[in-house]
Amino acid sequence: MTTDDILRDTELGPQDGNRSFVRDNLLSIVMFGAFVLFIVLQSIFGWQVRNEELAEFGQAADSYWHYLTTGHFAEAVFENWESEFLQMGAYVLLTAFLVQRGSAESKKPEQKDRPEDEPDNAGPDSPKAAKGHGIAQALYRNSLAIVLLVFFALSFVSHLLGATADHNEQQALRGQPSVPAWEFLGTSDFWFQSMQNWQSEFLAVGALVVLSIFLRQHGSPESKPVTAPHRQTGE
Repeated sequence: MTTDDILRDTELGPQDGNRSFVRDNLLSIVMFGAFVLFIVLQSIFGWQVRNEELAEFGQAADSYWHYLTTGHFAEAVFENWESEFLQMGAYVLLTAFLVQRGSAESKKPEQKDRPEDEPDNAGPDSPKAAKGHGIAQALYRNSLAIVLLVFFALSFVSHLLGATADHNEQQALRGQPSVPAWEFLGTSDFWFQSMQNWQSEFLAVGALVVLSIFLRQHGSPESKPVTAPHRQTGE
């Protein structure tokens, strides 16, 4: 913590400190708040859909809390998480190597590694892991893409298990035998679920990359300055 930070904190009262925390973290607060809102709404509407389906087969309705343990809910949640983490992990990794001239989402074509990325140029406030050498430092240099792709892998497995459970729930309603996860992995049904999300994620990112060449959003770091020429690459 710098001297300016200490002086600022001593000058702020508790209420001012709370306001400062909210202001400094408002973007993540809004994002995670929206996530909680929409996943709750998804669960409520999914619960209603599931019970309508059970009623068609003359089965008793699920309680809300039981519904949260079903494959119907798990498949719907993790199918989307899988594609989102794949999109973000791939995007972080690809933008380290590939460029799109004129896009706010790309580094400059002539840009080499930033001096700040090298451990010998680490400052006193740099993360400890950024100052070392060897495997730990190499992992930290790539930690964002690694963690996002690990989340993708975990979501992929969770999607597979949830989709298998949902498939077997459907099979049970029809009096048909269940299948193991490894067998469901080889079905077109599972890959149809995945591909319909994967293609949309890469379409959306590709559209953002290209549209940011020509279009602007005042005040957004995802856009070039309003007056920037189309050929300018990067923010």
